Amino acid sequence: MTVTNILLSGIVGSTAYGLAHEGSDVDRLGMFAAPTEELHGLHQPKESHVSTAPDRTLHEAAKWCRLALGGNPTVMELVWLPDELYEVRTPLGDELIGLRETLLSARRVRDAYLGYAAQQFRKLQNRSEGPLGADTPKRTAKHARHLKRLCTQGYELYATGRLSIRVDDPESYHAFGEQVAAEPEAALPLLRRFEEAFARTRSVLPEHPEEAAADAWLRRVRRRFYTAAQATPV
Repeated sequence: MTVTNILLSGIVGSTAYGLAHEGSDVDRLGMFAAPTEELHGLHQPKESHVSTAPDRTLHEAAKWCRLALGGNPTVMELVWLPDELYEVRTPLGDELIGLRETLLSARRVRDAYLGYAAQQFRKLQNRSEGPLGADTPKRTAKHARHLKRLCTQGYELYATGRLSIRVDDPESYHAFGEQVAAEPEAALPLLRRFEEAFARTRSVLPEHPEEAAADAWLRRVRRRFYTAAQATPV
């Protein structure tokens, strides 16, 4: 996959969380800018590029901003990575990292993270109710780790306005995964506990994100990647 104008890219997923094990895939997430001129035509350029081997997802800058403003936990990681996990950083990418707090709002963070966590719980339930395969316990444990991480990271972001990508005590996540692999319903008390924690906590985040800051940044991106056509005599 060849994508030009990459603004920001880094290693995410289990490697970033500190939950990787031998044989884990290395996931990469990034953002690119479509040439501004291509945005004016009848057909819009592709907004996302996804590849495997290596596993990499790249979102166009406007799509990334829309997802981040909606509180999407996956794309949000890109602007909170530890420095050593970035593989591409540009001045515009650094500008966006500097704006990351403006993308946040209490309701959207709460709804997105708890929504994703609940989705992981439904996957656990579906696996427990369906036919068991050789890889079922492994996949169930993975969903359980994701559920715990989403709850923990989401609550931190909601309560403090900060997001720690690397989890504390990775072994507790692996132990939780094994526990839930043996009994999927064991994940429910953790999910309920965090739902209650969100409900009783006053968030430091504003009610609405500062869309104007993201819009101004995106306009700077469009100016940077606009190439004026050569004037042609009429």
